[in-house]
Amino acid sequence: MILWLLIGLISMSLMVYALQIMALRKKIRENYTAIELPPVSIIKPLKGIDDNLFDNLESFCRQDYPKYELILSLQHKDDPAYRVAEKIRNKYPNIVKIVVDNSHKALNPKVKNMIQAYEISSYDYFLISDSNVFVEPDYLRKTVAAMSKDTGLVTNLIMGVGGKSLGAKLENLQLNSFIILSVCFLDKFLRMPCSIGKSMLMRKKDFEEIGGFNSVKDVLAEDYIIGKLMHEKGKKVVLCSHVIKNVNEYWSIKRFFNRHTRWAKIRWKIAGLKYFTEPLGNPVFISSFLPLLDGFSRISIIGVLTVMSLKVMFDLYVSRIIKSEIGLSSILIPFKDLLTAFMWFIPLFNCKINWRDNLYTIGRNTIIMPYEKGKSIRLIFNKLKAAFAS
Repeated sequence: MILWLLIGLISMSLMVYALQIMALRKKIRENYTAIELPPVSIIKPLKGIDDNLFDNLESFCRQDYPKYELILSLQHKDDPAYRVAEKIRNKYPNIVKIVVDNSHKALNPKVKNMIQAYEISSYDYFLISDSNVFVEPDYLRKTVAAMSKDTGLVTNLIMGVGGKSLGAKLENLQLNSFIILSVCFLDKFLRMPCSIGKSMLMRKKDFEEIGGFNSVKDVLAEDYIIGKLMHEKGKKVVLCSHVIKNVNEYWSIKRFFNRHTRWAKIRWKIAGLKYFTEPLGNPVFISSFLPLLDGFSRISIIGVLTVMSLKVMFDLYVSRIIKSEIGLSSILIPFKDLLTAFMWFIPLFNCKINWRDNLYTIGRNTIIMPYEKGKSIRLIFNKLKAAFAS
């Protein structure tokens, strides 16, 4: 009976994956017509040398757009990214500004990095973009075209490119399957606002009405919270069909592991019990229980291999839709799915995160606090003590 239940879950998981692909196909076909092209301030927080950093920044200086500025923000001049920022400013002095500021109080280091840049920005429309993003010349024009009068935020689909190390290949496979498909599924079928920090276009008026950076200075998922607050304010959060590139070339397995355990912890703190539906999007993981329940029989092994083959075919089809090149990396897909399945369990037992060389404890709605050794254990003990007392 349990075996048949598992087969049913595998079938359901494959159906969910097919629906996610359908959502991606619908989203990618959307087109927008620009009513106006207002000036835009692009704020790009920098820390350290990301893969392809110079070319990433330069791609924002080559936009086919009438009027915009690019503000590169750092906390310290001794950050190695500062020298790259200077080279970009020297090459494009009419577009680029550099801000170095560490005076503002915010536990989220990315938000702390952007506050001063926002204050000196020139235009009513502003766009936040991460330093590991590379864009095509029509990016700004197409993103602005998705902004209407009742829209509070426009974000973009992302795809991973450039994988040269094993960790980077796994990162791009995850971005180009689970991440992009989940976002499209939530947007198309569940009508849930999805905002991605890699690219967020807003009006200052709308942003300040929800509290500005002050409302997200001490949360980890500032992009999600901004989108949530915009939605609660009655403003649309639009997922633009224009796909931007997240460049990941030389990642270690450890870095891949740290990033996706952090994202898993974010989803757990945001979704709560809904988090337990996530494994339905991982048919490889569910099918891995077949041999355990059926004594590693020939049929169960064939079943697992069949599910793995179907998943690889699905992901190859997704790569065609978004025009990414998987190549031989496709053989890593089952391994990546099993590894991320293991990561899925970690948030249930651990709420510590390491982000940008800072240690935090993450709470509900991704509120962060400086990490104190033993504090999470004390919190669990106190909760159990209170439960028994009641």
